[in-house]
Amino acid sequence: MADVPSAGHTEAEIASQPACWARAADAAPALAGTLPRPGERVAVVGCGTSWFAAQSYAALREAAGHGETDAFAASEAPLERRYDRLLALTRSGTTTEVLAALDRVRGRIPTVAITADPATPVVDAADEVVVLDYADERSVVQTRFATTQLVLLRAVLGEDVAAALADVERALAAPLPEAAVTAAQFTFLGRGWTVGIAHEAALKMREAAGAWTESYPAMEYRHGPIAITGPGRVAWSFGEPPAGLAAQVADVGGTMITSALDPLADLVRVQRLAVSLSRAAGADPDTPRNLTRSVILEDGA
Repeated sequence: MADVPSAGHTEAEIASQPACWARAADAAPALAGTLPRPGERVAVVGCGTSWFAAQSYAALREAAGHGETDAFAASEAPLERRYDRLLALTRSGTTTEVLAALDRVRGRIPTVAITADPATPVVDAADEVVVLDYADERSVVQTRFATTQLVLLRAVLGEDVAAALADVERALAAPLPEAAVTAAQFTFLGRGWTVGIAHEAALKMREAAGAWTESYPAMEYRHGPIAITGPGRVAWSFGEPPAGLAAQVADVGGTMITSALDPLADLVRVQRLAVSLSRAAGADPDTPRNLTRSVILEDGA
């Protein structure tokens, strides 16, 4: 087994989320005029974790009645459509596809970006920029930046995030579910805005732990994916699962994990689980296989 440290940047960044979330919630009123306004038709773009955060925000914004909101992987965004504003999510501020999306709409659609680093190309590429430098990370794997960003966006939409701030403390303190610690396979499920959370949970497990994970809208799980469920396999639901689904999972030998925590706080439990499994396998979650902190492509790639 490789000789790896018992703790590193990823653990520290996961543990710092309560303070980051509180700071984002406090900043929300002052940033409401910079981020998408009520009534605007908005496109949100990102890559990897930022794409999944975009999905969650889009669902939340529409549910709050703030206007039509579409989320796209930055490389696939149909930006020839009419939008009132483009919101770009990028921790590094250097991701090639995000910068290209901003360039495509320059002078045609107003743009705003949320980033962690004010000294990166996105600051010049977007019309307006929100910098969450206090949530920046040394880790390759995103944890606190993505969740802090979503707390900010939820608060700007008018949500009371006090329960989430309390729940994240509980998520950091509670023991991890034993069934998850010993599972051989994981499927993460969500509904509405938590579909993006489910996709992000699966990505964290793949990135940090190299685990076999899948993710789906919860109602779609019955339409084929439940075929992989069985003993030693977990279905983890962000929020209450659809009626009857937990029983179906149990009937085929699987385990359904649910929680009363705010779904974003429950994601923190998955972050902890991914790091725990990585350490148990003798790996270092600070240096995951095949990954870099930002994907920067050469010209023409």
